[in-house]
Amino acid sequence: MVLALNGSHLYGNLRPLVLEDPRAPSGGSMIAGSWPPRSLAKLGPSPAPPVLPTASPLPANDSQCGEQILSYGNVEKVVIGAVLSLITLLTIAGNCLVVISVCFVKKLRQPSNYLIVSLALADLSVALAVMPFVSVTDLIGGEWIFGRLFCNVFIAMDVMCCTASIMTLCVISIDRYLGITRPLTYPVRQNGKCMAKMILCVWLLSASITIPPLFGWAQNVNDEKVCLISQDFGYTIYSTAVAFYIPMSVMLFMYYQIYKAAKRSAAKHKFAGFPRPEEIEGISMNGVVKLHKESEECTNFSRLLKHDKKNISIFKREQKAATTLGIIVGAFTVCWLPFFLLSTARPFICGTACSCIPLWVERTFLWLGYANSLINPFIYAFFNRDLRTTYRNLLQCRYRNINRKLSAAGMHEALKLAEKPEFVL
Repeated sequence: MVLALNGSHLYGNLRPLVLEDPRAPSGGSMIAGSWPPRSLAKLGPSPAPPVLPTASPLPANDSQCGEQILSYGNVEKVVIGAVLSLITLLTIAGNCLVVISVCFVKKLRQPSNYLIVSLALADLSVALAVMPFVSVTDLIGGEWIFGRLFCNVFIAMDVMCCTASIMTLCVISIDRYLGITRPLTYPVRQNGKCMAKMILCVWLLSASITIPPLFGWAQNVNDEKVCLISQDFGYTIYSTAVAFYIPMSVMLFMYYQIYKAAKRSAAKHKFAGFPRPEEIEGISMNGVVKLHKESEECTNFSRLLKHDKKNISIFKREQKAATTLGIIVGAFTVCWLPFFLLSTARPFICGTACSCIPLWVERTFLWLGYANSLINPFIYAFFNRDLRTTYRNLLQCRYRNINRKLSAAGMHEALKLAEKPEFVL
């Protein structure tokens, strides 16, 4: 409509310039292209007619976003490429070690470790199916070069794998909490089928977040140079809540419950008969009283230690679970919280058409979240002696008799604890 009106107006302005040829019939006129050469010579060179823009329909799902293309020098490209490649390769290596260790070492093939395998597979999928494309995009300045069709596939893989990793961490925290608070009943109910159902639910729920943009609820921002997840307000709130805020709340609640259980157990196992420093100071004034009370304290402590070995073992397990889960929750929060806060606020700041956040900020927060997939295998190896021993043997190419070595190490640890029992003040 606008182009048509502009064309009519231009034609009306040019119409008086059309000259009548005396050799033409009365009332006839000729268009400018049929003027004789003499007339053209008198009028001078005719200016080229203006080229009117033709109306072309915008491609479907065009974001119309301003480009945020960064330019890097050769040195910067080498440094960025080396760092991103190192993160990707270490993530692949660490999670492959977890999968190989649990699948091929008999002692580690326990139902509780199936969740760790699921977590490793989710993190491994992030490293194989997501990180390489993000690395290439970052190296060329942020421009998406893999086409529109693959953009939707890439976003679906990214969202599903990262969400599966986060939700598996949430389920692991629930599993640790039930194992601590219900030590007698929960291991009986914990079997391979139950763990398989839990893992299937995690992946199905993760996939449910990727379905809406593929079926029309919220279209991804997708043109020739931009590939961004849908900025629809409703979808943003739904996806970030299911993928991060709800799992994080559950993990924090489970950690708080385990911490309270460990604290109650610590108060319960402060032995009343064990000598305290302030008592020893008062007793030192009288040697006879000192010897008498010391003998009483030793007798009481030996009796309590004999009857409370099981409780001490439970308490140590609670402490270890609280420490492990605390580090897992802390690392998870540090890695993913900045990214999801930015993702939640972006549609309300920039609108639903595109992103106005500086590209380097988005990429920094995104790779910080990906780093969580890198550190998960090392956190579990640090707190799991069997997993740590298996890593060492696999890296040293000592594949034979790993199960026998783990059994011997476990027996040696048990004998050492029996000979020198540990107690808690």
